[in-house]
This record gives sequence, structure tokens and C-alpha cells, in this order.
Amino acid sequence: MSTPAIDRDVVIADTVHWLEKAVIGLNLCPFAKSVHVKKQVRYVVSEAETPEELLEKLMEELQHLADADPEKLDTTLLIHPQVLTDFFDYNEFLDVADAALEDLGLDGFLQVASFHPRYQFDGTDVDDISNFTNRSPYPTLHLLREESIDRAVEAFPEASDIFDKNIETLEKLGHAGWDKLMEKP
Repeated sequence: MSTPAIDRDVVIADTVHWLEKAVIGLNLCPFAKSVHVKKQVRYVVSEAETPEELLEKLMEELQHLADADPEKLDTTLLIHPQVLTDFFDYNEFLDVADAALEDLGLDGFLQVASFHPRYQFDGTDVDDISNFTNRSPYPTLHLLREESIDRAVEAFPEASDIFDKNIETLEKLGHAGWDKLMEKP
């Protein structure tokens, strides 16, 4: 039985909608707007159906980002709708992603951040609104440059407060507000 074909345009449109409405719109990441506006975000939809296939694509994309001109490409969203849909399997894969960075000699140069439709922080209930700070429409590995993070932290000295502010924002918004925000036109 084969997996249905992925509609890349829909996956990217859903991800951009989430990025614009939640990540940028709620200012969950104060650094996201500038790279989005400058079109420095690469959206890659992987057709991987196994963690091994995803690892291969991840390594390819890490190297692509490392080799790219930072003025043209600052970050990559590697979206993988057909693999690691279970959050706990996804979470375990993050160790594999970190090992890939080391294997490529890119540890300290690039890093991998994590987003998932069922994201759950340790010590929270599955439906706790705080988890929605990292909930994306599809499982997504966010590949980013360490130097971009360093520049962003310099520009936003209270970067350590972002997590707490995000939780406060989402608690005010609530589940109904989140659902309304994520409605498509």
C-alpha cells in the first residue's frame, strides 16, 4: 500500500500560514519576521517515509544551508509530513539530528530546532496551551545558523524571556483563540 502523494504547495502554504499568523503574528519568535520578509527562508517538503530517509534529507539540507550565502539563505524549514508523526518518535529523532550535525562537522555552526503538531514540553499535559508555542501544522525540523541566533540575541537582549512571554501570550489567547487564529481564509 503506497502513501498518498504529498501536495507540496499545500504543505508549504499551511506552514507559511502558521509562520505568519502564529510565529510572526503572535511574536513567538521576534527574529522570524526579518528573514521571512527578506525571503531568506527555504521551505523543503520531504517525501521521506522512514527515519533513515529523513536523516539522509536532513544531512543534505544541513550541508546546503552551510554552503549557502547567509545573505540569501538564513534558515531552512525541513517539513516531513509522512514520517515521525508520533511526537515521541520525533523527539527521539532529535538526538539523531544532533549527531548528524556533529558527523558533518557543523555542530556550533548550525543547529536544529523542533516543531511538531503534537509538541509537548516535559512536565506538561498534552493539551496544555504552552505546548502550542512549538506546534506546527506538520513535523518540522528548523535548521538555523548559530551566528543568526547570536545576532538576534544582541538585538533582543531579553531573549531569555521569550519562552515565558510566549506562554503568557498563549494563556491569554487560549485554545479557542488559537483555533480562530489558525483558521484559513
